[in-house]
Amino acid sequence: MNSLLLLIIGLPILEISVMIKIGQQIGTFNTILIIFFTAIVGIYYAKVEGLNTIKAGMVNLYKNRIPFYEILSGASIAMAAIFLILPGFISDAIGFLFLIPFTRKIIINSWLRSKYKNNSQNKTDVIDAEVIDEKKEKNEL
Repeated sequence: MNSLLLLIIGLPILEISVMIKIGQQIGTFNTILIIFFTAIVGIYYAKVEGLNTIKAGMVNLYKNRIPFYEILSGASIAMAAIFLILPGFISDAIGFLFLIPFTRKIIINSWLRSKYKNNSQNKTDVIDAEVIDEKKEKNEL
């Protein structure tokens, strides 16, 4: 809970300070134009990537496979669109990281590894057993 509160308070403060620094270097009007430009380009690219993800998911469904990666990819594209709508350079950078297919795949794979790392360690237990054929046993008696 405390880390979420810190993120909610800290991210806007960091965004404002970065916007002020960039505004001092290139001017206020140019900073505002860049923020609007990245939002428009990002939303358009999110739409294109979202449609590509839906197409890939449909291909997996036709092949009778679960589109697990496409579902996670679609969720990350939605998060990227939210980050791109928020004004600021840091949120735009995070949004573009989630939007680019190469970095999105790296992020999703690293998240899955960390999420299911403990489950793979538990599956190394081996149970020793013997299979008994009941039909053979009845014939022997």
